[in-house]
Amino acid sequence: MMQSKLSRRQMLQRIGGLGLAAATPNVFATQAAATQRQSLNPVPSPVARQVTSFALHDVELMPGPFFQARLRSQQYLLTLEPDRMLHTFRVNAGLPPKAEVYGGWESNSTWADIHCQGHTLGHYLSGCALMFGATQDARFKQRTDYIVSELRDCQTASKSGLITAFPEGNSLMDTVLSEGKYTGVPWYTLHKIYAGLRDACLYTNNPTAREVLVRFCDWAVTATSPLTDAQFQKMLESEHGGMNEVLADAYAMTGDARYLSLANRFCHQSILIPLAKNRDYLDGLHANTQIPKIIGFRRLYQETGQKDYQVASEFFWKTVVNTRSFVNGNHGDDEHFFPPAKFSEHVFSAKASETCCEYNMLKLTKMLFEDSPSAAYADFYERALYNDILASQDPDTGMVTYFQGNRPGYMKLYCTPIDSFWCCTGSGMENHAKYNESIYFKSEDAVYVNLFIPSTVRLRPGVSLAQTTQFPEQPGTKLQWKTDAPIHFRMKIRHPYWCKRATVKINGKVVLKSSDASSYMELDREWHNGDLVEVDLPMHMRAVALPGEERIIAFVYGPVLLAGALGREGISTGSDLNINERLYGSVLNTPFTPPTFSGDPHDLVRQAKPAGEALHFDIPASGSDTKIRLKPYYKIAHERYATYWKVSPETSAV
Repeated sequence: MMQSKLSRRQMLQRIGGLGLAAATPNVFATQAAATQRQSLNPVPSPVARQVTSFALHDVELMPGPFFQARLRSQQYLLTLEPDRMLHTFRVNAGLPPKAEVYGGWESNSTWADIHCQGHTLGHYLSGCALMFGATQDARFKQRTDYIVSELRDCQTASKSGLITAFPEGNSLMDTVLSEGKYTGVPWYTLHKIYAGLRDACLYTNNPTAREVLVRFCDWAVTATSPLTDAQFQKMLESEHGGMNEVLADAYAMTGDARYLSLANRFCHQSILIPLAKNRDYLDGLHANTQIPKIIGFRRLYQETGQKDYQVASEFFWKTVVNTRSFVNGNHGDDEHFFPPAKFSEHVFSAKASETCCEYNMLKLTKMLFEDSPSAAYADFYERALYNDILASQDPDTGMVTYFQGNRPGYMKLYCTPIDSFWCCTGSGMENHAKYNESIYFKSEDAVYVNLFIPSTVRLRPGVSLAQTTQFPEQPGTKLQWKTDAPIHFRMKIRHPYWCKRATVKINGKVVLKSSDASSYMELDREWHNGDLVEVDLPMHMRAVALPGEERIIAFVYGPVLLAGALGREGISTGSDLNINERLYGSVLNTPFTPPTFSGDPHDLVRQAKPAGEALHFDIPASGSDTKIRLKPYYKIAHERYATYWKVSPETSAV
């Protein structure tokens, strides 16, 4: 095997900074088979990133909503017992388990058919590795080290690189690879374990994790080699996570060309080919099956320079963000893409906006930004981060959502601590561990300020930038330089899409006024210790119409989605903790009639009055003296809410 000559930092940058991700249209099946072999082994021509993110430990979060969300996630991760997640891995390796297996998706017969047993361990390994990277809390490294050593023991005992927690043991993959009948998503589950091992390598510098990962990759190379291209593509019709992404990462880490070849084989041609031709055939497809594939396409573009991968990933992002997304930045209904012309038929579902989808869309967005640092990518990242990811966590328990639907009067439903272990429970273990990965980016002589989150970034030894802000509760931010000696640097501060005019001061003097929303305001100068940059970003409320439906609107203030807080009528304490994600939409269905609006949506905005607390507003409801309280959606918990409103025309008195 070719050994890597890259330093750890070079390896991290090559993999993508420090943030490291159904039915198929038959019309392309014949073409896919014909072109598959040609695309498997492009001559690698790696594409250099224009910018990279900072190491997680080089960005320190300060108190604020993201800091608190991360703290809740830390507390939850530390309550979980690795030996319970390792139970079936040890059994399958012929080793005695050390603790009882967890329930929910991990062992309960209700979910046995989806074959996700073991996915939680992979997400947990990633979550702990990311948390160590972000906080340097040794408890998380101890947990990752322990899990990695246990997985190594499982590989040794089973005399195989394959490690699984499937009830059938490792034989399930024999069935998958021999075109036998099976249910569920085995490759998707294995991908989570691959990714956990990769993240343990990257964020905790554990050499054993690399050894286990390499053996696991070697197994995949050998196990899949007998498959013809047509058989391989048939196998990819089942959800397989981001196998192409993680194998491309393994190639970047090791230099082993076999992993790059297999990563290319794991690219689903029936998805790649139309996207590479700028064709949208996403209607009806399972959304979160597709997004990890696209992440893999982007990783392969970064490693090979192959144009199809570039075009497909960029077109997919534009399509989903610009034509298929709700106001919160997420998309889909009941986990599937629907035709953009039918938004009104899906908007009021309780099963819209699967949280895993946004987890993956943010991964893709970060990769695209590093290749081409456009403010449009950062604008979307901010929109989704506040209105979906931050909003997905229960502020009391740290539990997370599966869907975040728009059914008026419904509630956010959260997983339980040890009886659910949904896919979104797993991605939720990672979401709140990596808030500091996309606040700042860097090029050789510039620092990009993308997000307005209290934090300090270490640019280089002796040089740091501290951001003090109460955004979004206050419309602006302050950035102060700390440097041992004067230094020349370009600051590129995002002028967000939602801000009409922005102003920048340096040491109290106005130096820049911008009316170019969704751009970067550049400050190119020599900086001295204590230099203070103040950014004023005025916010306003606006009514955002559902695509194609002018009278279905949401209220937004700056980047923040405002939801109607509709109280707890008919709701008992704890009823929003939910073991079974399949019950979304059918539980908490007591009759409830939400208030309504009428008139011109823009007049409604003008009628909104501040309600005392920051980002809280009152708007009169139609036909009564009732006032509807609007508040940030990310602060909504344990009560009914509405995010979209049907606004009826105002009727004149006869």
